[in-house]
Amino acid sequence: MSKVIGGAGDMIDAKPADYKDNLYLVVNGAWQEKATIPADKPRTGGFMDLDEGVEKALMKDFHEFANNESEIKDDLILQAIKLYRLANNADHLSKFHQQPILKDMQRISDLSSLQDLSDNLATLSKNGFALPIDIGIDADMKDTAKNVVYVQGASLILPDKTYYDEKNESGKQLLAKYAEVASRLLSMIGYKLDEAKSIVKKALAFDRSLVPIVKSSEEWADYTKVYNPMKFSEYITKSDNLDLKSLVVDLINDTPDKVIIEEPRYLENLNKLVNEDTFDNIKAWMMVKFVTSRASILDEEFRQTIGEYNLAMSGAKELQNRTKYAYHLAAGIFSEVIGVYYGKKYFGEAAKDDVRNMVKKMISIYEQRINANTWLGEDTKKKAIVKLDKIVVKVGYPDKIQDLYHKFEINENDSLYDNLSRIYKIMTQDSLDQYHKPVDRNKWVMPGHMVNACYDPTRNDITFPAAILQAPFYSLEQTSSENYGGIGAVIAHEISHAFDNNGAQFDEFGNMNNWWTKDDYAKFKTLTQKMIDQFDGIPYAGGKVNGKLVVSENVADVGGLRCALEAAKSENDYDAKKFFINWSRVWRLKATKQFNELLLSTDVHAPGPLRANVQAQNMDEFYDAFDVKESDGMWLDEDKRVNIW
Repeated sequence: MSKVIGGAGDMIDAKPADYKDNLYLVVNGAWQEKATIPADKPRTGGFMDLDEGVEKALMKDFHEFANNESEIKDDLILQAIKLYRLANNADHLSKFHQQPILKDMQRISDLSSLQDLSDNLATLSKNGFALPIDIGIDADMKDTAKNVVYVQGASLILPDKTYYDEKNESGKQLLAKYAEVASRLLSMIGYKLDEAKSIVKKALAFDRSLVPIVKSSEEWADYTKVYNPMKFSEYITKSDNLDLKSLVVDLINDTPDKVIIEEPRYLENLNKLVNEDTFDNIKAWMMVKFVTSRASILDEEFRQTIGEYNLAMSGAKELQNRTKYAYHLAAGIFSEVIGVYYGKKYFGEAAKDDVRNMVKKMISIYEQRINANTWLGEDTKKKAIVKLDKIVVKVGYPDKIQDLYHKFEINENDSLYDNLSRIYKIMTQDSLDQYHKPVDRNKWVMPGHMVNACYDPTRNDITFPAAILQAPFYSLEQTSSENYGGIGAVIAHEISHAFDNNGAQFDEFGNMNNWWTKDDYAKFKTLTQKMIDQFDGIPYAGGKVNGKLVVSENVADVGGLRCALEAAKSENDYDAKKFFINWSRVWRLKATKQFNELLLSTDVHAPGPLRANVQAQNMDEFYDAFDVKESDGMWLDEDKRVNIW
């Protein structure tokens, strides 16, 4: 008998009597029945519960600061609070209503020809308009000390290609809702409704032309496939209609030797997508993309209107109230500033040291695991350990806030739209300026108040923001086994990303470089294929898991759980049951139907309940701890269990 347990999304009515039948439901079933998804959110559960706690604490601080400026001792915090106050001042913003966006919409409307678009590509890019082709600056994946130009294609309106499938009813409904909302937004800024509908129809025609050509979420998940270097002299010949040369040269004030093509298929089809016949559709698409992306920063009426589409996509019942929206906007724009404030106030240096020690311990366990590995050759093992030793660990919050934030100034007499437009331009220019600078390895990719953690393959660093370092992940009140089943598994999960199907292709300096022997890499590919097969097609919430989309996170999960288990065993109070129960607790999840569909289509993580159950099934210790036999629901034949690291 051999099975992989489905997720709670399919078996929520079942009430298994025992851990042997469904670990996730025994741990979380009672919670799952009673839990209510907050009206302004699409889900609730482990990570989201912590997120709400952070939101509550910081919103209280923001409210107090906004009402008593003299308490603010830091100018960057003051600017964030000014933005919060401005965004929360619905009466002030309603006086401006549609006025601030008109000049920008006019810039698109004034484009008279394809030549006109071509001549203005760089200026339009700098000002945040959606374009059929654009660029970004990031580290060269083969030489991560330097920044290079990445060429990017246009993105779809809906979240993924799967939504455009003829059989996908929710995709059709979502696109119809988008069309209706976009038409209303255009009419709110002065277009007659018939004209607005005509513009939206053309925009959707261009969007539809992108569907067969752009990458799917599954393709994007294969991270190294974005690296396709091309000589600049060849790249500039790829369009008969757009001045690709000036787009790059005018934005970076330089002529590069090469650019990196993120979507080769897109570039090869550029002439088919962008030509005289499609110009009107492109112009309409630019207008619609712009008005929908900026509507929420005009005033409350605009925010409510675009919000209807966002609610349709997420399945949440209502929008965040104005105050919560203002908080999230300010905390997002000033993310590093607020993250450092949160980390210092609610986390502190002592906790930083404690977690650093946990990370060191997990790295040493990992090293032991690599040394004891039975399928790797000695050469590959040595190089893996070199990479492991070089991982940079970032805990809590950064020591220094980026200079960029000192350029943000908020004028509360002005509109929210104009304030944010200025900030977006500063951010875009700062990003473009990086081309002439070495890669800054001290940058953090997550702020301290974010409930998350990550590994960056091009920097070979792991980041654990302060906000995740609390119960049920980590608490002094929990046993060591519970902590290892929570934060220990998260820490080791991030370390495992250095050796997942993507991370394994980067060396200790974050350069894309094959450091494996041919035989070892072939064995690794076989194991990752087993992981793809294990999850592929599992029914969940009315859909099915795409094994290729979620493989890198699953490789990290199984490696992380394995190493956390070894660490837990090294403690005197080791308790396997408590370890697995807390592992399952952190993945509790209740989400709307629409949000589950979004996750299955686009998220590189498997659904939480499956992470809890299937990864536990891969651990022999789980069977011993709960006396699981072949006749039990959680049994998985030994040859079907996947262990990589």
